[in-house]
Amino acid sequence: MVTSIHEPQTAAGPRIDRLAVIVHPSRNIDGPLHDLFGWAERRGVAVIQVPIEGQERLVAKPGEPGDCDLIVSIGGDGTMLAAIRVAVAADRPVLGVACGSLGVLTTISADALPESLDRFRRGDWSVRRLPALDVACDGIVDLSAFNDLVIVRAGIGQVRVVSRVDGILFSRLAGDGCIVSTPIGSSAYTMAAGGPLMAPETEAYVLTPLATHGGSRQSLVIGARSTLSLDVSSGIGGVRLEIDGQIIAGEPHVIAVSLRSAVATLVAFPDQEHSFARLRRRGLIVDSPRIAADDAREEGTGR
Repeated sequence: MVTSIHEPQTAAGPRIDRLAVIVHPSRNIDGPLHDLFGWAERRGVAVIQVPIEGQERLVAKPGEPGDCDLIVSIGGDGTMLAAIRVAVAADRPVLGVACGSLGVLTTISADALPESLDRFRRGDWSVRRLPALDVACDGIVDLSAFNDLVIVRAGIGQVRVVSRVDGILFSRLAGDGCIVSTPIGSSAYTMAAGGPLMAPETEAYVLTPLATHGGSRQSLVIGARSTLSLDVSSGIGGVRLEIDGQIIAGEPHVIAVSLRSAVATLVAFPDQEHSFARLRRRGLIVDSPRIAADDAREEGTGR
């Protein structure tokens, strides 16, 4: 099982008759939208907008993603997650355009959009496959997470979570809850909670506790072929389940999680910046102060 792979395209690029766009609900995206519509008009390509629940921003005529050749996400990683869900259901590739700093899921900066669309047409791109967490919660089995799922207390009181891997008890936690993330999702809430950062190609997923009331709180990296089960109970404040940042209705009790490979198709380019470089540039990965001091001293002396 491979969790994140790149497959170079060697044949001529796909024909593009229609593009679908998914946009950030509030961010300034006038520049990339202008470039997108200009590119499409010059090449006789239609552009439609995929309706997203709770999204009121209208930039193009609504349409169906299955009628399009490519889905373009314009925003950030949150917009990209919404686009991935739509693309998986329609079996279409996604090109992520970052309006702001490049995230982990977005592929290109806004000013590179016209060139990137040309490269897509020429076949000068790679297929990047992403995994998903298959989630069954209290008998509901059609849930999936591309970033993470979070069990978190909804008010006062503690959440209790009993975790088992392939039926073997791992831990019993009392506290704020826990996070289960894909390798790509490990750079988000998991990293912020002190969990491990996983390389995108890692064939595993990770369980990370949130703040606990004593006891051990180690993260656990789980093999791709193993199943994680979580038994959840809560105090008087209740507990909620979030999947990729969206609240799932109802309190969770019994959750089963497994990793499924190659679920989503992202458009990537061989020369694009690696996710580690993006995290370093954004200051989420920082060198030791000793190393930084050495670099500053060498730059100051010319050595």
